[in-house]
Amino acid sequence: MKKIVLVLTVISLVLSSCKSDDKKAKAAKPNVLFIAVDDLNNWISPIQNFSNVKTPNFHRLAKMGVTFTNAHVQAPLCGPSRASLMTGLRPSTTGIYGMTPDNKIRRAGNKATNDITFLPEYFEQNGYHTMGIGKLFHIHAPDSVFNESGGRVRGFGPYPKKRFVWDGFGTSKSKKEKYGRTSTDWGAFPEKDSLMPDHQSVNWVTERLHKDYDKPFFMGLGFLRVHVPLYVPQKWFDLYPLEDIQTPPYKSDDLNDIPPVGMQINDLPMMPSTEWAKESGEWKKIVQAYLACISYVDYELGRVLDALENSKYADNTVIVLWSDHGYRLGEKGTFAKHALWETATKAPLLFAGPDLPKGKKIDAPVEMLSIYPTLLELSGLPAYQRNEGYSLVDMMQQDKGLAEAKAITTFGMNNHAIKMNGYRYIQYEDGKEEFYDHNSDPNEWNNEAGNPKYKAQIEKMKGFLPKVNSKWDASSNYTFQPYFVEQKARVNGK
Repeated sequence: MKKIVLVLTVISLVLSSCKSDDKKAKAAKPNVLFIAVDDLNNWISPIQNFSNVKTPNFHRLAKMGVTFTNAHVQAPLCGPSRASLMTGLRPSTTGIYGMTPDNKIRRAGNKATNDITFLPEYFEQNGYHTMGIGKLFHIHAPDSVFNESGGRVRGFGPYPKKRFVWDGFGTSKSKKEKYGRTSTDWGAFPEKDSLMPDHQSVNWVTERLHKDYDKPFFMGLGFLRVHVPLYVPQKWFDLYPLEDIQTPPYKSDDLNDIPPVGMQINDLPMMPSTEWAKESGEWKKIVQAYLACISYVDYELGRVLDALENSKYADNTVIVLWSDHGYRLGEKGTFAKHALWETATKAPLLFAGPDLPKGKKIDAPVEMLSIYPTLLELSGLPAYQRNEGYSLVDMMQQDKGLAEAKAITTFGMNNHAIKMNGYRYIQYEDGKEEFYDHNSDPNEWNNEAGNPKYKAQIEKMKGFLPKVNSKWDASSNYTFQPYFVEQKARVNGK
């Protein structure tokens, strides 16, 4: 009898130990803080430090981990860019080239997405409590993607009763049926930071960072700024006296060597033109407003980092911060994203976490498509086989893959840009090309596609063009710009 009791006691202790080990293993999984910043280009201090921008908290995050100075989006437009990141699939695979309602990204009529697992869902399926607030997908998120949702304030306000400068139509007033109205405008508004939706989102995140959870969490935070209208309180404008403002490089005849499709894509009369901004004296004011918005977001980022630092999760949380595309502030003749050129496709990407180097910069081109698989590996989760991107963990930890790194951006069906080895190659749907050597032409002013000197490099880069170019998804549209309306109708046979 004593032997039986002894055996049972040993078994009980072993089982208890196993349960304890299981709990420790579960507790060891890192939390994830997933931060999206809308329309943020690379002007922040850890990357370009343009016009002496004041971003101490972006710098603080950069010192905590790894900064990719040459990261590129999969589409230079928020809807398809975010859909690509959240599905792990390229726009050319899904046909999501335009704006798609959050609840229609995954639908029965799309073979690529009908059974896809969104990034936050994958974490939930692997034992995470998921939360999200703000702009994460195009609007906020599909229904039930998060266990806990803070939603999203509609639009990009707050708005003054009357626009300060730009009416949102520009020179397209006589063609309103062809071009959409934008919320492009700039000025000091409202009076206090607390009136900004992003401030309220950070309050929501801060509250949850001080709660207890019985499992690791995935927390998504989507900032609305620096998306237009470029409104933030006056104190952020005060950081940037107009006389000290720099403007980006600009060449008035820059577009003379651009193929017709590229010019059609760049037909944006609803946006301010650089020539108008120069003549009206507004260029420095627009840049000032954009810088002010960056510094405002930097302040809110600092509040998030403070909350994390003062929580029990400080030492076991992976952070990723990214933007859905770059933004042109006068480069290539306008103030917009909407292009396959460098200033539209390039955006910040920063990672920090327990197993990552601190204060490291990587200049090799990478894709936002890599965020999904990278977060899985950093969290010790199994790879998701549907992901078309690759994890950046080996690159961050061991510098692997730097020489062969590349990034592909797509804008509409069969229009692609490839960035690699200091070159940018663009091919449009009709086969017309652009090619830029960033070693001698960082501003992409000289299209060298016809230069025999680069023939071998161009042929090499052509080999990386997507082999699949799906038709437009039925639920995906971009009605602001006639080219995309026409292309969808043409290629889909409607």
